[in-house]
Amino acid sequence: MGENIKPGKNGPGDQSGPEQDPEQAVTLLSVIASVFASFFGVQKDKNRRRDFESGKFWHFFAAGLLFVLVFLLAVWGAVKYMLATTPTG
Repeated sequence: MGENIKPGKNGPGDQSGPEQDPEQAVTLLSVIASVFASFFGVQKDKNRRRDFESGKFWHFFAAGLLFVLVFLLAVWGAVKYMLATTPTG
């Protein structure tokens, strides 16, 4: 009987699931930041855990595809610009 179980904190019979810490909520900005960090291969362990525990796969998948598309278009545009402005001789 020495247990201190608070109601609403996943005690016996609590069907509400784990409460999410407001600091651990995955927002659009945090998804973009995580995808951006993943392209450079750097990510804080705390953020990685947050992403895997409370993020949705499809949000990261869509953001990753969008980031790849923007990156490829930027490279393509830079090559086209360089070819157009380089004098031939």
